[in-house]
Amino acid sequence: MSESTNPKVAVPEQVSIDTATIKMLRYAQSKGVETIFDRAVKMKQCNFGTEGICCRICAQGPCRLPLTKGIKDGTEPDNRVGLCGATASTIVDRNFIRQVAAGCASHSDHGRGVTETFLAMAHREAHDYTIKDEIKLREVAGFYDIPVTEEKDGVQVPRDKWAIAVDVGERALAQWGQQRGELAYLKRAPKATQARWEKHGVKPRGIDREIVEIMHRTHMGVDQDYRNLIHQGSRCSLGNGWGGSMMATDLQDVMFGTPYPTTGKINLGVLSRDKVNVIVHGHDPLVSEMIVCAVHLPEMQEYARSKGAAGFVVSGMCCTANEILVRHGMPIAGDYLQQELAVVTGAVEAMVVDVQCIMESLARVSECYHTKFITTMPIAKCAYGKNTVHVEFDEHLALEKAKEILRIAADNFPNRGEVHIPSETNRMVVGFSTEAIKYHLGGTFRGSFVPLNDNIINGRIRGIVGVVGCNNARVEHDEVHVAMIKELIANDCIILTTGCSAMACGKAGLLTPEAAAVYAGPGLAEVCEAVGIPPVLHMGSCLDNSRILTAATEVVHAGGLGKELADLPAAGAAPGWMSEKAIGIGQYFVTSGVYVMIGVPLAIAGSPEVKRHLEHDMEELYGGKWDYEPDPVLAARKIIQHIDEKRTALGIDKARERVLLDMSDRREIEAA
Repeated sequence: MSESTNPKVAVPEQVSIDTATIKMLRYAQSKGVETIFDRAVKMKQCNFGTEGICCRICAQGPCRLPLTKGIKDGTEPDNRVGLCGATASTIVDRNFIRQVAAGCASHSDHGRGVTETFLAMAHREAHDYTIKDEIKLREVAGFYDIPVTEEKDGVQVPRDKWAIAVDVGERALAQWGQQRGELAYLKRAPKATQARWEKHGVKPRGIDREIVEIMHRTHMGVDQDYRNLIHQGSRCSLGNGWGGSMMATDLQDVMFGTPYPTTGKINLGVLSRDKVNVIVHGHDPLVSEMIVCAVHLPEMQEYARSKGAAGFVVSGMCCTANEILVRHGMPIAGDYLQQELAVVTGAVEAMVVDVQCIMESLARVSECYHTKFITTMPIAKCAYGKNTVHVEFDEHLALEKAKEILRIAADNFPNRGEVHIPSETNRMVVGFSTEAIKYHLGGTFRGSFVPLNDNIINGRIRGIVGVVGCNNARVEHDEVHVAMIKELIANDCIILTTGCSAMACGKAGLLTPEAAAVYAGPGLAEVCEAVGIPPVLHMGSCLDNSRILTAATEVVHAGGLGKELADLPAAGAAPGWMSEKAIGIGQYFVTSGVYVMIGVPLAIAGSPEVKRHLEHDMEELYGGKWDYEPDPVLAARKIIQHIDEKRTALGIDKARERVLLDMSDRREIEAA
């Protein structure tokens, strides 16, 4: 049945702007393979769930309150209550902060796993991992007040790196179960931002404690004040952004190396016709790092050749892809919405998954082809599928497990059938960690964010926008990210990006220095050309949104743009978010003082009070707030308006005369 006459399948050109996705979706439909795009057409959204007014907290329900029509404008009183008397505001807010808790738990539990492996490495129990960035290890030790020197014969000498690593690992791991005080990393924020948190009592005491408290508060018959509930959601989110996620990013950098600019390729065209294709998918780099290490071993290459292949191609999907990209330049096969389509190519010998954003449908789609669907984590198994295999990860046997996975993939190569790989690939420059940005701006000996601040103050750069987040099958694939970002950079806003948003930029050609001359406004283009950077800086995985926080903090410390994060001409955006992680991330940015624009609505419309609190009152408390606009270009213009208001408040909204300096002028500056 053709697409035009079948209302139960997606029209490829209407659901994505990516040509590889359009081609593969049409091919999947021709083979009768259903994907998420088709399911989005068949399954309509629940109006009650969309408004957040369905309560399943106790067995007296579920209680579905009447929809909000007529109440939004205050034309009638809001007398809606559940069986227990819970108001719309209580129900909506419980649902919202439970999503915050789940999102924070996912990223922070990822961080716990990284920390446990880090500690095993430090104790020399996980021999396949090592310390690749000793400088960062010593920097991280300082955040925990761990000494990096010791006295020997009356002289201070550097401590052994392994001893420092043990102390760091133990101090970091304790942050999850800490019951009193505050998280160590909070002091990394600007002092004025810390003062806001102190004033409003939202400094997290321990990562797990704040998540558990949300679950208690939202139990039937506990907290019934929407403001108090959101208060706890804010405290919990900070425990993720300035705790679990930030610590995971740092410890991954120590073990695997801090990213610096490198090149890579993206899209389904990176798959090979004559090599064993292994896709690593998910978010945790503990497994994928070892697979990347193992695949370069001569013995593994020889094993692939013994099966008739020319070697291996290891490519990534979702944020595991970003992890191996920014550190090794390994190719990206695709993003969240492309995972099924990768299998449909018929060229994937093994889809190796860890945690988060893994569609259960992969098991079914893999059964239509020869692909082995390999799960690796004890918390992320799949219950069915004749092609599903579980190879449980063990940090003590990490390299051997990686070899086992590669052998399974190579053994599967002779089972290939028809192969249909689209040709699309794009080159990109990635790996802009906070340290890398500082280096690019100031060089080896003068690394500094001052040049960035100077160009924001003089108006060449209008502001900074972090555009992050997932894909969502309810909005056009890639288009919402690309359209927003093109509008922003055309108006001289420099972009920091992570996750699937970064992948959309890569496929659209926005992650190369050459893109500045094509898409950026004159001021931003001039800066990018001078420094040699793209107008959109790929900072890593969605876990690495913490890098955006540290980069923003560096901007505050560089001076001239306010005292706290809320003062900056900056904003955040997630135009295509879909997961609970995104809500946890958005909430920690808002509570840190950042204006956050989303293109998919939060499930809060069922309570005008909660909506007003998140979109207005939060700004008075913390300096940041949520906003919603589905049109990506209009959303970009609202962001620009916000940035211009911040520039006016800082007194940098007036055009400044450009002065060309000769050598004598430069000598005077250097002498001063």
